[in-house]
Amino acid sequence: MQAKTWDDDLEYDFMQVSDIPEVIEIERKSFPTPWSRLAYLSELLENDKAVYIVAKRNGRVVGYTGMWLIFDEGHITTLAVDPKERGRGIGRRLLRRLTAVAESRGATKMTLEVRKSNHVAYSLYLSEGYVSAGIRPKYYRDNNEDAIIMWKDIR
Repeated sequence: MQAKTWDDDLEYDFMQVSDIPEVIEIERKSFPTPWSRLAYLSELLENDKAVYIVAKRNGRVVGYTGMWLIFDEGHITTLAVDPKERGRGIGRRLLRRLTAVAESRGATKMTLEVRKSNHVAYSLYLSEGYVSAGIRPKYYRDNNEDAIIMWKDIR
């Protein structure tokens, strides 16, 4: 018998408009300045450079991530997991799936910004091969916190 993994009951798909209410719920629990419903609608319906993926368990969104594909770069815009689901590797698997989509669409590198105080996210990105490449001073408007700029070559 094969050992059960946390991934056995997760499904991954491209985000749909119908996923937005659950995404917003996780967004509000995860970020001090959450994106609005309108922001996600705009990303899904108007931004041809945007790609968003959701992880679902039993039809319920438990995590999501997204990026903008610009030339040969995937710029990660967001990644969040429901607080009740954290610590199970969902964020890592979402990040890997997003990277695979970026690579399949011609990206050769990935980039993102992460709060200087977000040690859990920073550690995840380091463990996935991202490297620090600089600081964006006072990047986050809610508290003027700096962002660490990170990059990863994927080809």
